[in-house]
Amino acid sequence: MLFKRRKKERALFKTEKKRRHSHNQGKGGISVRNTEYENLIFRNRMLVCIFGVILMAGILFANLYYLQIVSYDDYSTRSNENRIRVLPVVPQRGIIYDRNHVVLADNRPVYHLVLFPHKDYSTKDTIERLNTLLDLSLSAREINNLVYLARTRNRFNGVEIAEALSDKQISTFAVNRHLYPNVQIAANLKRFYPFANIATHAIGYVSRINQQDVERLTAEGKIDNYEGSLAIGKLGIEKYYEDLLHGTTGSREVEVDSHGRVIRTLKYNPPKPGLDLTLTIDIRLQYYAQELLGNMRGAIVAIEPNSGELLAFYSNPSYDPNLFVRGIRSSEYAKLLNHPGKPLINRVTQGGYAPASTVKPLLTIMGLNEGLITTTSTYFGGPAFMLPGSTHRFRDWRSWGHGWLDIYRAIELSADTYFYDLAYRAGIDRIHQYLDLFGFGKSTGIDINEESLGVNPSREWKQRRFKDRWHLGDTVPIGIGQGYWTTTLLQLVRAHCIVANSGQEVTPHLLKFARNPLNPHAETISYQDSLEGTRFPVKDQSYWDVSRAGMYLVVNGPEGTGRRAFYGAKYKAAGKSGTAQVVAIKQGQKYDASKLRAEHRDNALFVAFAPFRHPRILVGIILENEGGGSAKAAPLARRMIDKYLLELYPDGYMGETQPVEQKFGLGGTVLVQ
Repeated sequence: MLFKRRKKERALFKTEKKRRHSHNQGKGGISVRNTEYENLIFRNRMLVCIFGVILMAGILFANLYYLQIVSYDDYSTRSNENRIRVLPVVPQRGIIYDRNHVVLADNRPVYHLVLFPHKDYSTKDTIERLNTLLDLSLSAREINNLVYLARTRNRFNGVEIAEALSDKQISTFAVNRHLYPNVQIAANLKRFYPFANIATHAIGYVSRINQQDVERLTAEGKIDNYEGSLAIGKLGIEKYYEDLLHGTTGSREVEVDSHGRVIRTLKYNPPKPGLDLTLTIDIRLQYYAQELLGNMRGAIVAIEPNSGELLAFYSNPSYDPNLFVRGIRSSEYAKLLNHPGKPLINRVTQGGYAPASTVKPLLTIMGLNEGLITTTSTYFGGPAFMLPGSTHRFRDWRSWGHGWLDIYRAIELSADTYFYDLAYRAGIDRIHQYLDLFGFGKSTGIDINEESLGVNPSREWKQRRFKDRWHLGDTVPIGIGQGYWTTTLLQLVRAHCIVANSGQEVTPHLLKFARNPLNPHAETISYQDSLEGTRFPVKDQSYWDVSRAGMYLVVNGPEGTGRRAFYGAKYKAAGKSGTAQVVAIKQGQKYDASKLRAEHRDNALFVAFAPFRHPRILVGIILENEGGGSAKAAPLARRMIDKYLLELYPDGYMGETQPVEQKFGLGGTVLVQ
C-alpha cells in the first residue's frame, strides 16, 4: 500500500513539471517575451501617474492662488484681527472748579481690577472666586451686573470688577496672578471730591456704568464714545453736563498674543479730554451754609438776583459722594436710605413746602396789577377772616388782629387777614395765573435734572388729584401760602429774584463757563440765560417799588417781623419771613409746639436780599420743623449776607452814599440807602 501511494505522488509531480515546460516553449521550443505589450502597459501607467501629479499640482497651485491672491484681503484682515487690536483710550474727565478756581471735583490715580472677557474662562466663576480671594464684598446683584457688562463688551474691552484696591489686595492678586490669565490690575484716574459732603447736591457724582446706562447710551448713539469708560455722571452737574465733561475717546492699536495680552503698541490716537467747568458757587459760602445749619434739616440758597448765578446751594443733611465713585456697598446705601434726615433728597430742588407768608410780596403784585388793591386803600385786620355765610374762622397769627392796614403795613406785619381777603376777592383762577407767571408749578430751568415741580393749585389740579371740585374755602389759605400750594425753595428764590430785580426774570444756574484744558486761551463756553431780557408783565413798573418797600419795612420798619435779626446791619436789606404749618390746628385750639411730634412742628422760612436799591445777593432759607421764620430762619439769612458782603466781597456796592427819600403809602416817607 505504501509503495503504491508513493508511486502516485511521483507521477503527479512529473505531470506538473511537463505542464510548466510546455507552457514556456514556442513552436520551435524557444521561449518568447511580449515586450511591446509590457511597454504599452508601462507607458499607460506613467501617463496616468503624470496626469495625476499634474492634476494635484494644479489643484494645489489653484488653491494657493485663491488663498494668496483672490482672498488675500480677507485673510490678511483676519490675521491682523487675531494679532492687532484697537483698544479705546479713555479721555480725562473735566475738572470742576468753584467761582474762585478752587477744585471741587478732581481726578486722582487709583489701581483697579479689570476682567477681559474670554470664551475659555467663565466670567461669573472668575468674579466669584476673586470676590472671595480679595474680599471685594460684591453682592449677587453686583456680580450679575458685571456679567451683563462683560457680555455687552468686546473681548478686549475690560470690565472693572473692583476699584481703589488696597496694597494688601494688590499683593494678594500678584501671588495668584497665574490663576487668572484674563484679569489684570490697571491704573487710571478716578473721580475724587475733596470737599466730600459740602457740595454734593449741586455737583452730584459719577458712578459705575450700569445696564440702564448702556441701554440709554446705545439708544442715543453715544455708546461708541464710552468704550473703555467705567463711570458716568449720575446726579447734579456731573450728569447734566456729562457730554462736556466726558470728552472724546481715543484709540490705541496694539499687538496681542493668543490670550489677549498686549505685546506692543503700534499706533496711538490720543483722546480729547473733557472740558473743565467753572461753577458759580463760592465754596467758602457753601461751607458756611453747612456750618449754620448744623444738625437742622433744611436748605440754604444764595443767588446773585440780577444774573441768576447761584452762590450757595446747600441741602442738609448731605452725604459723601466718594462712596458712590468707588462703588457704594449695600450696607452703606441702606444706611443712607434709612437715615431719619433723608440725605439723598435735595431739599433745594426736590423738597415740597408750603411757602407761607414769604409769598405776600408776590401776591401784592397781583393785587395791584388787577386793581384789587391800591397803595392808599385800607383794610381793617381783625383777629380772623370769615367767608360770607360761614362760621369758619381763618385766624390771623396775632390773636387780637392788627387794626387798620395799608399794603405796606400788611407786608411789614405779615397780616394774614389782609391777604385772606385779597385771595378771596381775586379767586383761584387769577391766583393760579400769576403764580404761573412767577414760575410756581414748573421747572426753574436750573442746570441739574433733579427738580420737583411743586403744586400750583387750580380747579383742574384738584379735580385731577382728588376727584373733587374747588371750594371757595380752598382759596382763602392760598393767600398766605398755605392750603394746597407747595413749592421748592429754588422756585421761591427765583420768584423773589423777580421782585428784587423790579420785574427782570433770570434763570438760576450753576455753570459759569466751560474751558478746554489743552487750550485755556481759546474761546470758552459761557452759560446762556434763556430768560435774558424777559420781564414780568405788569401795567405799571411802580408796583415793584410797592412790593420791595413792604419787604424793606419787614427788616427796617418799627414793626417789621425781621427787624431784630437785621438790627445794626451795615447795609440796608429787604426780606420776608414765613412760618408754614405742617399739620392743621383745629378751630378753637392754639399752636403749641411742645405738644406736637417734632415732624409736625412748623417750618421756618425767610427770603432776603441786599443791598436794597441794587441787590448783590438774595438768600432763601427753609428749616424743617424749627418754628417761626422770623425767629429761626431770619438770623441765618442775616449771617449769610454778612458773610458775603462784609467778609468775602467787601469791596462791592454796599448802598447809596446819600439816603434817598421814598414814600411808603400811608406810613409817610422813609430814607432809603
